Amino acid sequence: MTRDPTDGSTASIFIATEKMLTGELIRKYLKDEFENIQISVDPFSAAATYDLQRRDVLILAYKSLEESKSHHLELHRDSLEMQKQAHRTLILCDKMQAQTAYEYCRDGIFDDYVLFWPTNYDASRLPLAVHQAMRELSALREAGPTPLEFATQVRALVDLEALRDRQVAQGIRQIEATGRTIAQGAEEIGQALESFSQRLVQGDMPDLVEVRNANGLEQAFAELKQVHIVGPLQGMTESVEPLKQWSTGLKQVGTAHGASIQAIGALAGRVRQTVMVVDDEKLQFELVSKMLIAEPYSLIFATGGLEAMKRLRQTRPDILLMDYKMPKMDGVEIIRWMKASSRYSSIPIVMITSHSEESIVEDSLKAGAVDFMVKPLCQKGLIAKIREVLAAAKAPPSHQPADLVESDV
Repeated sequence: MTRDPTDGSTASIFIATEKMLTGELIRKYLKDEFENIQISVDPFSAAATYDLQRRDVLILAYKSLEESKSHHLELHRDSLEMQKQAHRTLILCDKMQAQTAYEYCRDGIFDDYVLFWPTNYDASRLPLAVHQAMRELSALREAGPTPLEFATQVRALVDLEALRDRQVAQGIRQIEATGRTIAQGAEEIGQALESFSQRLVQGDMPDLVEVRNANGLEQAFAELKQVHIVGPLQGMTESVEPLKQWSTGLKQVGTAHGASIQAIGALAGRVRQTVMVVDDEKLQFELVSKMLIAEPYSLIFATGGLEAMKRLRQTRPDILLMDYKMPKMDGVEIIRWMKASSRYSSIPIVMITSHSEESIVEDSLKAGAVDFMVKPLCQKGLIAKIREVLAAAKAPPSHQPADLVESDV
């Protein structure tokens, strides 16, 4: 039976709070419409409990929104399922926190907020928010690939097409070289046999062999050469020809489709690559935007680790510019979290630091950053660095043997 994300009977809700009494109160408002509800009041075991099954909606209910942010961050760091699966996060607040809750949701840290305390003014608001979250999840899961995701796969296809062409051309050259080597070997062996037989006939080795029938010896060597050496080698040479024809046909097929693939690649090239900037200083966003305004990139901003994790679940940037020093969760921690997940580990990360101390650079590179830059950034250097990193990310893996990448043999 197909699972319907909008069906309350199958929706999975996870409530993270500090008191079981609060969790039970929230359950009370949801239980008539939603059956699968889990409550966690232990922050140390919350991630393990969360990972026991797929979760659709996470509800955070703490005294302060800062506590909600903190526990949400810990869940993101410790839960493998939260990293992989789409879900929606709701925060509960009171009237005094409503403006801050709105700002957090507006900035993408959480998905929605509910003015829960006092609970007697609008009891149906919480289940309605859960229903809306389930509709959003349903639309997300049924949606096709984004233009960026499609373009990324097309670019990979174009790169593979070029690599295949090089490999086919190299294979044809190697097949031809093998044929020439066999033919040359047959000729050299034949010449060696003729020279050896002549020496025997002429009596050049009387201490080893006494030739009594020169004509018979020459005929015997001629038969040996033709039947047991030259003939089989000639057969090997001829057996290479079908393989050569097959390779040539494969090249022709690739050429016939190459124009279509190149055309698709050109269309994919028009889809902008995405640069994600993670920095707790909004001024940095403005500076980077101005520096890259004329470049063919789409920009995504996150004001810290928690928002960065949320953004990464929603889209896959081509490169990430990461501030080293941020509150709650610094850049190195975010990199380690990304590298521990197969979903994010291949995204190249450039660390942005205010200082160039050796320890900072070393920590960044050990964590998995591909490079680093020092603030204040300059426009020319930033553009060059982004181009360099993106080009390197598209290049064939450096661990491949050289003849699998390019060869002019």
